[in-house]
Amino acid sequence: MKFPSKEHIEMFRKKYPAGTVVEIISIEDTQAPPAGTLGTVWGVDDAGSILVRWQNGSSLSLIPEVDEFRSMKAANKKSSHQQ
Repeated sequence: MKFPSKEHIEMFRKKYPAGTVVEIISIEDTQAPPAGTLGTVWGVDDAGSILVRWQNGSSLSLIPEVDEFRSMKAANKKSSHQQ
């Protein structure tokens, strides 16, 4: 598995700060919450995974450039992003 560079990790931390609401479009993991589930970002780890608390109680992380999701709110403005 190739880990993202420090620059990419910093970019993810700026793009998805704590408090950002995200919505799942598609995650290929049998333990993933279903599409449409909302969650709140609480950080980005040193491997570049986006740490999320999902509304169903799960805490499965998002992997940028692998999982599909959209940002519902980032830094007090609405935007839509698909990874």
